Amino acid sequence: MAMLSNLDLIRRVRLFSMLTAEQAQAVADSVTKRRFKRGELLVEQGVHSNALFILLNGRARVLTADQRGREVIMAVLESGDYVGEMSLIDGEPPSATVRAEAPCDVLVLGRQEFSRCLPDPGSMAYGIMRGLVSRLRNADRQIESLALLDVYGRVARTLMDMAEDDNGRKIVRGRVSRQDMAKVVGASREMVSRVMKDLEERGQIETLEDGSVVLKHVESRIDSDGE
Repeated sequence: MAMLSNLDLIRRVRLFSMLTAEQAQAVADSVTKRRFKRGELLVEQGVHSNALFILLNGRARVLTADQRGREVIMAVLESGDYVGEMSLIDGEPPSATVRAEAPCDVLVLGRQEFSRCLPDPGSMAYGIMRGLVSRLRNADRQIESLALLDVYGRVARTLMDMAEDDNGRKIVRGRVSRQDMAKVVGASREMVSRVMKDLEERGQIETLEDGSVVLKHVESRIDSDGE
């Protein structure tokens, strides 16, 4: 059987199905092929890769892990799936690791070539894309918190996400609703109230008269077991 050209390969990928003939040829001329062995990382959480990876065959896992090495599998990728697009759109490092579960043949498309297929950065379409990527990152973070952190860690991370910088200190302005916090972290209102009270008694947060919360050493709770 004849070997498929890069153009034939990318036309089989749904991501590129709406490209014009000129765009498709430009992508085909830009991609490189690479094989990943079982266990190799296509993408590493927190490390810029500056490329889009398109699986031609094989299987890979999208996973996240805490500092103690506990992992959560967030998705399984197969032929036609791709990774790395979020970082190419918003410039932030990957929010998860992608590891080859079986040998994978992959097409690799660099940042510059990928950018040529995107809408103009000043367009509404591009703004919507960035907004969707932001929501996906928040969803990934929420899944990671629910799976890997205890209630103390989830409350601490939520407070950190809500906080803003105020002359060197982190503060959550306005009264923090225990009910809303409970819905975010997946716990009861009563449990959240107990955690907030304990954090305050330990000096890790301070509640001001207007209900705003000043964060002190609350980040230490993310890696603790709530003891």
